[in-house]
Amino acid sequence: MADTTSLKYTTFDEIDAIHATLRQSFRAGKLKSIAARKVQILQLAYLIQDNYDRFKEAFAADLGRPTLETAFLELDSTVSDCKIAYDRVEKWAQTEKAPFSFNFFAMRPVIRKEPKGVVLSISPFNYPVWLALGPMIGAIAAGNCFVLKPSELSPAVSGLIAELVPKYLDPDVVRVVLGAVPETTRLLELPWAHILYTGSGRVAKLVCAAAAKTLTPVSTELGGKSPVVIDPKCDLKTAAKRIMWGKCVNVGQTCVAPDYILVPQDAQDELVQALKAAHDEFYPSGPSAAGVFGRIVNHTHFRRLKGLLDRTAGEIAFGGETNESDKYISPTVVKNVKGDDSLMSEELFGPILPIVPVKNIDEAIAFINDHDNPLALYVFSQDAAFKAKVFDNTLSGSAVANDTLVHCAVDGLPFGGIGPSGSGYHTRKYTFDMFTHLRSSLDSPSWVDSIFGSRFPPYTAKKESYLKSLLGVKLPPRPRQLANGTDKSLALCDDGRRSYFVVLTAVFVLAVGVTQLRVTEWAKEAVGL
Repeated sequence: MADTTSLKYTTFDEIDAIHATLRQSFRAGKLKSIAARKVQILQLAYLIQDNYDRFKEAFAADLGRPTLETAFLELDSTVSDCKIAYDRVEKWAQTEKAPFSFNFFAMRPVIRKEPKGVVLSISPFNYPVWLALGPMIGAIAAGNCFVLKPSELSPAVSGLIAELVPKYLDPDVVRVVLGAVPETTRLLELPWAHILYTGSGRVAKLVCAAAAKTLTPVSTELGGKSPVVIDPKCDLKTAAKRIMWGKCVNVGQTCVAPDYILVPQDAQDELVQALKAAHDEFYPSGPSAAGVFGRIVNHTHFRRLKGLLDRTAGEIAFGGETNESDKYISPTVVKNVKGDDSLMSEELFGPILPIVPVKNIDEAIAFINDHDNPLALYVFSQDAAFKAKVFDNTLSGSAVANDTLVHCAVDGLPFGGIGPSGSGYHTRKYTFDMFTHLRSSLDSPSWVDSIFGSRFPPYTAKKESYLKSLLGVKLPPRPRQLANGTDKSLALCDDGRRSYFVVLTAVFVLAVGVTQLRVTEWAKEAVGL
């Protein structure tokens, strides 16, 4: 792995100059037109495509990442995101009409989609392309100028991005700042239109505190301990394969990786056997060979994980091999883990998978709810009632049944946390939305005052009565609560729906009768009877 000192950090003076240049470019409207945005988005796609092999080499240097994982998880998906934004940016940016209102339609109320300004993204080491260039795509599509601060812990990839961005993209609208804590601190002292921070909750508190001083809005993606709930009646072979893939890909250094498993005690051993079978299928010659299984990003993270593993009171079912010089930790499953175990004290962010046995689904739900809301919650079951019970009684960023990780790549789904696992949503259109200001707009003609003129002083009781008749809201009947908590106004009979249709039919028949009577009276009057 390359040394972080190989990166040439951006000086404070350069940071200030970058900020000033981009603010000036934004005011000049560099990305005002959709055509200008599309040029930059397409250039970003070619940045990856033209340097595909160089990125693979950089990932191998930083993370020991197998090339298939690099291509599948980051490079191809980022190019795909570029194409989606390129094709859809006109639609995303279109001014929207407000819902029709008889009172206000003449004012032509609309929502303008406007860029926020110069935005900052602080990205992590674990997905140093997708989580760095993905926000860049959305910010450019929205018409913003963009500053990227990539992670110093992935120096090969970050350095390559810093080299290529000024060659492919307009430096008046996109810049890369390299550095560590001091450079990030300097960035956070400046005012931004929006900040996206991806990383740990501990650092997120510092980012949000710094941003508060300049009243800069912040979105965060923070991870957490994402649980897996196992229904013993599920397709255990498929479940084990998908759970092991989600834990082993990128060596578990994924914010939505399965962090621990909740399973009934009497099904634990069968689950362990299925996980071991999946592991052996993945790595028939073992996972230690270079290019087969990735490596922990640095020695600090390695020692943290090894310390958690050394202190566990659980039983290592398989795995547990470590090599500090190579930053290697084998895929490891630990069973009979309790809630106060070292492995449950923090997000693991590594290839260690604790199994926490529980009595039943209710205990599993209670365990989840006793901890911070996770970024993802996984359930493996073919029983719709089982899945619904878990999802309906918990909170998480995402709720996924019978797979892991892939929800992040699904076009049209937002990606984001809740509470301690993050705030805000991004990926594709949701990134565009995050960096877009929804600007309310009206164009009210003069003649509207013939209707709303009563809003002007001098105020009178007559004017107040008129405005109330014009704008007043008629509420439905007040709910009447029964002893069991149901709404009596809806409980017309044992079968509420049947009663509803009976009443509706009666009203319809009455309305038809009244209409016929009025037509008859009109006809008689017309012929002089």
